[in-house]
Amino acid sequence: MHPNAQKAAEASECADDQGKFWEYHDLLFANQSALDVASLKSYAAQLGLDTATFDQCLDGGEKTAEWEKDEQDGTSYGVQGTPNFFINGRLVTGAIPFADYQNSAGVTQPGFKSIIEQALEQAEAS
Repeated sequence: MHPNAQKAAEASECADDQGKFWEYHDLLFANQSALDVASLKSYAAQLGLDTATFDQCLDGGEKTAEWEKDEQDGTSYGVQGTPNFFINGRLVTGAIPFADYQNSAGVTQPGFKSIIEQALEQAEAS
């Protein structure tokens, strides 16, 4: 977790209230080095959000309880950071590629494609 993670998560929920979650999400990922509150607010303006409503949501802590619940839920499932994914109940941690890859020790690791295919095979077998 970085120092701006909570506010960035809350800001994305405030953007979601105005139907712009994914657009806001994309701006955050495109600007990962600028996630301070002033920047978060400027991204809302760039997307044409109602900035007064957005600012009130972010500054008023309207999404703090939701963030805390999400953080507690993630921790209870073993999530310790981002990115994390669950594929048919399996926790997949880290930014792994789609195709299989070799780790720093030269060991082949499964990518998303192999993990998904394995999950599908297991689902078909049961």
